[in-house]
This record gives sequence, C-alpha cells and structure tokens, in this order.
Amino acid sequence: MAHKKPNKQQCHCFHSLFRALPSRSYRPNPARPLSTASIRPPRPRIPPSFYPPNIAPKVFSLFPSFPFPFHQKQKLTASSTQIAPSKKIKIYPPPPSTRKNYPEPLKHVLSSSLAVLDPTSSRTRLFDRSNPDCPQPGDILLATFTPDSTPASFSGVCLSIRRQGIDTAVLLRNRLMTTSVEMWVKVYSPKVKAIEVVEKTPKRKRRARLYYMRKPKHDRGSVEGVVQEYLKRRRLVRSGDMGVPGAGKGKLGGGKGGRAGGKTR
Repeated sequence: MAHKKPNKQQCHCFHSLFRALPSRSYRPNPARPLSTASIRPPRPRIPPSFYPPNIAPKVFSLFPSFPFPFHQKQKLTASSTQIAPSKKIKIYPPPPSTRKNYPEPLKHVLSSSLAVLDPTSSRTRLFDRSNPDCPQPGDILLATFTPDSTPASFSGVCLSIRRQGIDTAVLLRNRLMTTSVEMWVKVYSPKVKAIEVVEKTPKRKRRARLYYMRKPKHDRGSVEGVVQEYLKRRRLVRSGDMGVPGAGKGKLGGGKGGRAGGKTR
C-alpha cells in the first residue's frame, strides 16, 4: 500500500539557515532605560561575516539590524558609527518618607483609634489583664447600648473574650422566653454605652472558651433574676439608702432618705 505524500512540505529557504545558529540568537535585545538608550550610539547595519556568500545583497534588507550578536569582533569605521547627542533627563527628588516619624505604624493607628473610641481609657483598663476586676469567662456581664439602638441592653454569661485591639469583643449567652440567645458585644463600639460586671464567678474557670455551656447539662439558663437584683442594689447605692458615703446628692450618707453618718465596710 502506497504511502500518501504529506501536504505540508518543509521550507528550505530560512529554516536551514537559522537552525544552524545558536538558540541565543533568537532572543531580542533586553530593554534598556531611557538614560542609556539616549547615550549609547546606534549600531550600524553591517552583515555578519558568517553569512553564506551566495546570498543576494537585497536579502540583507529583510533582516533587522544585528538580530544576534557577532561571534567575531569586527572593526567599525568612524563613518559607519553615528553618535547620538546626549539628552539631559530631569531627576526629581524622592518624596519625604514617614518612616522616621512613624517607625511602627500599626501601633500609631491603634493609639489614634483608641483616643477617639475610648478617650477616658475606662474600657481599656476594665479589660486589662493586670486589673483584678477584669471580666473572666463565666462572669455575668451587662451591656447597655445607646437609645437609638435595639435592644437597649443585653446581659448574659460571658463565654469567651476576644482581645484584638479595637476589635475586642465578648460573647454573652442568656435565655429569653425559653430560647437560648448568644450575642457578640464589641467593647469599643460607639453603640455600646457601658459594660458592667454583674457577678463574678466564684471559681476561676479552667478554660478560656466555655462553649460546653451550650449543652443542656451545663447551661446556666436565664440570668435575669441576678441582673434585676444587681440593678436594684445599684439604685439603692446611688440614691444613698444603703449608707454609702458620697452617694446621692453629694452629701455624706446620701439624701433625705439616706442614713446620715452611715459607715461602709
């Protein structure tokens, strides 16, 4: 059975010529900056010496000037070399650096943000680890929000505390209408008016995240009774009925209903 001749025939004009050249000859000249491109003289169009002598001179016009480097150094005459005039390039000074003024930009951004969100540093001191009254997982917290937000307040058992700078938050869990509800409260949020510790846990928990309290066996349940008792006791202290010095209207022992000369332990 005779074999069919291929439709595509090999081109013997330039393929055989370029196949013998090294692989580096096909790479274009690398890009140069404007400063060296304007100073360096252009290369003259001189055919390499290793071209076959039987090629017509008009074929050289099809090739770009020096498509590949010479294998042998050739001497160029003064007439074949044209030196381009040098061009002055305006150099601009670098912009001023802020690295000297702010060697640690993240700390600067954190401090400037805390100055706006917490000008009195009361919330920063409350959640400071060195503070003995710092909230711990297992404590009951009461978060009061601004009047334009809903809900007005939320209380619950603290399951976790996330300390991440401005993004510091606490996870509170409570039971409302026989339904367990959890809520992340942002400590530095403008919507948060105050965060108070209602009741401290009698014993420090061994875990930092009390997610096991989500199970019915360990669920604390509703803490509304503890919060209402705390609010009642706080109103008595502020009104002066509990005999706290300096409470009420600024007098010792409180106002009219306070016990004058009351002592505190």
